[in-house]
Amino acid sequence: MASLGLAQRIRIGLDGNSGVEFPMMDRAGRLNFGKKRVGFRVMASEGQSVEPDLSVTVNGLKMPNPFVIGSGPPGTNYTVMKRAFDEGWGGVIAKTVSLEADKVKNVTPRYAKLRADANGSAKGQIIGWQNIELISDRPLETMLKEFKQLKEEYPDRILIASIMEEYNKAAWEELIYRCEETGIDAFEINFSCPHGMPERRMGAAVGQDCDLLEEVCGWINAVATVPVWAKMTPNITDITKPARVALNQGCEGVSAINTIMSVMGINLDTLRPEPCVEGYSTPGGYSSKAVHPIALAKVMNIARMMKSEFGDKDYSLSAIGGVETGGDAAEFILLGADTVQVCTGVMMHGYGLVKTLCSELKDFMRKHNFSSIEDFRGTSLEYFTTHTDLVRRQQEAIRQRKAVKKGLQSDKDWTGDGFVQETESMVSN
Repeated sequence: MASLGLAQRIRIGLDGNSGVEFPMMDRAGRLNFGKKRVGFRVMASEGQSVEPDLSVTVNGLKMPNPFVIGSGPPGTNYTVMKRAFDEGWGGVIAKTVSLEADKVKNVTPRYAKLRADANGSAKGQIIGWQNIELISDRPLETMLKEFKQLKEEYPDRILIASIMEEYNKAAWEELIYRCEETGIDAFEINFSCPHGMPERRMGAAVGQDCDLLEEVCGWINAVATVPVWAKMTPNITDITKPARVALNQGCEGVSAINTIMSVMGINLDTLRPEPCVEGYSTPGGYSSKAVHPIALAKVMNIARMMKSEFGDKDYSLSAIGGVETGGDAAEFILLGADTVQVCTGVMMHGYGLVKTLCSELKDFMRKHNFSSIEDFRGTSLEYFTTHTDLVRRQQEAIRQRKAVKKGLQSDKDWTGDGFVQETESMVSN
């Protein structure tokens, strides 16, 4: 495939469109590209050997791959963040910090698992993970010192500060100024933590209130000089509403989703909820494999909104939710994600997971002859429609094929004896 200069690059993929990208400076002073879609997209020749390139440039931030450590325990201190960079993660989002860490009091145990085995056997596959963990309880000064040290040692790697504050303009401004002094590359604003300190109007208490979100995003973007991503809560009826507000108020991107409010379960021997702390518990955030389909739907809705309302602007989408394989990541990218975050997956499989993710994503790209992430980003969005349209399409297909559709024609055709087989006749995968 021909090499193109910085002034003109062509997106290559499947949907029949291409985008010539024109260089511009982002507000961090980095060269960036605003996408203007024109003309056509070019597919690699049939049978052509393509060595996939996983590198991405998002809001002017260049990463060797789209895999980013999600904010949480895997980014809680210098040692673990250094490990993430050494293992090859494209970027690291540190655990959320605030001005007054002394107000943060964590408990133990603070995690609980859901296993696929019907009886909750310890040998069953982990499909769900709940946490009642709060943001960083380490002094802000300590975290800032470690941010600075990481940027000095890894100047070409992307370090993103996750921040959260009370409903206080001066506090937000101070936190932004102090973090930027360390040389961090971007902010992710935690508008989505589902548990802990809602009484201080922090986390999801802001992300669920679009009026409050609009005001706080305005404060943040009036002073931030590096890209800002707003992290969305799934615990809301329409996730596109806060995402739209954040982008309209100056954020360069959105991240989705944070964890889902949940109660992991009740111990049927002790009759106490899990995770159990001195006999009691509290609802917490649900993550891991079981949330992946929910996250896909939320990301799809945000991506469609961004494409229809902000299509010619350089906004980004960072996807989160149940990623443990390269295939999981590919699904998010096919729905329009620029980057893919992993948090619980690292807690379960370790920092070396990134090598598996990269290898499996490259295998997917080779299978389809994609040479870059941009070749297939957003390709699957066009295949979502309404149920009414599905009916119309199927009826039209039947007329065109002059054939009987697969499965039963009507509810009256179900039988008792063949119920399982009749069900299977209408399953697509």
